[in-house]
Amino acid sequence: MRQRTKQFALRIIKLFRAPPKTEEARILGRQVLRSGTAAAANYRSACRGRSRADFISKIGITVEEADETVFWLELLIDANIVKEAKLEKLLAEANELVRIFAATRTTAKSR
Repeated sequence: MRQRTKQFALRIIKLFRAPPKTEEARILGRQVLRSGTAAAANYRSACRGRSRADFISKIGITVEEADETVFWLELLIDANIVKEAKLEKLLAEANELVRIFAATRTTAKSR
């Protein structure tokens, strides 16, 4: 998962370089760049949690960042800044990561 989240962050960085150079594209691009890379960084941090409570807290932040990334990607599509076809796979990966992180948090809480 560490490698997968890092690859996701790299794909987000590539996306940030691609949108049109309009003001709204730059603003939304920065938001998706921040949340998409934060999801990967927070997952890495969660893996180094010092306790179960620390892990649960950090994986919760990871869920939030990944879900926020989904929001920004959807907004880029809905605002017609980036074509849906271009973001389809990245959005699917973001949604899958949200589900994985949320399930991980649920499992950690139940133990």
